[in-house]
Amino acid sequence: MMNKPFSQACENNKRPILDVLTKVYSTTKHVLEIGSGTGQHAVFFGQHLPHLSWQTSDLLHNHAGINAWLDEVSLTNIQKPIVVDLNDTWPQLNQNQPVDALFTANTLHIINWSLVIKFFEAIKQNLAAQAKVCIYGPFNYQGKFTSESNANFDLWLKERDIGSGIRDIEAILKLAKSASLELIDDHCMPANNRLLIFTKIK
Repeated sequence: MMNKPFSQACENNKRPILDVLTKVYSTTKHVLEIGSGTGQHAVFFGQHLPHLSWQTSDLLHNHAGINAWLDEVSLTNIQKPIVVDLNDTWPQLNQNQPVDALFTANTLHIINWSLVIKFFEAIKQNLAAQAKVCIYGPFNYQGKFTSESNANFDLWLKERDIGSGIRDIEAILKLAKSASLELIDDHCMPANNRLLIFTKIK
């Protein structure tokens, strides 16, 4: 078996995120995770939220790492990764178990802004009313960084891709509104991150 990929950030934030998801997803049945990365979040949340069917997804080159984590624990409620490319139409999911929630962590500042726009357009097209959407990561408020470390992180992001960077919460909320999402909570999280909770209203 391949050496599993590992993210220290996932280890640091998984428990605080779970504390929120336990309440938000209490009546949820099928979560689609966008950008599963290493697979650590999926395994941890799947272990602690056994009532959920958790669908992992990422670009194909990350699937082997995700599967390494999934194969080790053999949880029946975590689904093998599918390819979700924000440049393309989302794949047809199991119609017998419609997605009623979406989770993504540390994605919106990594991807190009054009893909952030497509992310919200896809939510509008693919999620039904009352679906819960949880977005974890750093955000700016009133055009300002919330910490010096976030400001430095933003510089690093832009050096690798000028279209990436920490997003202004106001711009995110505007896109969310266009996708029929209503913000119901904005949780302060470790390391100057936030967990945004939305409900799709139509």
